[in-house]
Amino acid sequence: MIGLEVVGVGTALAVTIGLGLVAHEWTHALVLRLGNVEYDVSYFPARSGGVIGALASYPWAVVEPVAADADRTWVLRLAAVSPLALSSPVFVLAASGIVPADDPIVAGIAIGVLACALPSPQDFSVAFYAHRRGGSRSSDRRERPTRDESPSDDESPLCDGSAARDS
Repeated sequence: MIGLEVVGVGTALAVTIGLGLVAHEWTHALVLRLGNVEYDVSYFPARSGGVIGALASYPWAVVEPVAADADRTWVLRLAAVSPLALSSPVFVLAASGIVPADDPIVAGIAIGVLACALPSPQDFSVAFYAHRRGGSRSSDRRERPTRDESPSDDESPLCDGSAARDS
């Protein structure tokens, strides 16, 4: 690759990942909205001063369900894995041959979209342990147990209220 082409691919990848991270969270919010589950969205929640601090902070966006009934855990599970839907345009366009397969910028965009379509470990934790979570994440948030303490039987060590904080 020529130097300018590498810059183009890197820029396309960075922009795609930046937009994809927000789209990832919006897919969670869309499913929660369709399932009538109340949620909060916050952008740059762990922001540390300035533009560089905001871009370097993790995560860029967070969707937190406020409360979900015990019979609505299926909505939480579906919302947790919903970012997988972001990968469908890449596969459809690649299979149809509409986009050129040999263009490195297109490949960079496809890689960025596929990277953002992967559910995070927190997403998988919600998908597997949504039934163990009760009440509200915002109102009765608990601290993680220390090494000397063990989580209660009805609480997963992976899903303690911070699991909604997502990539």
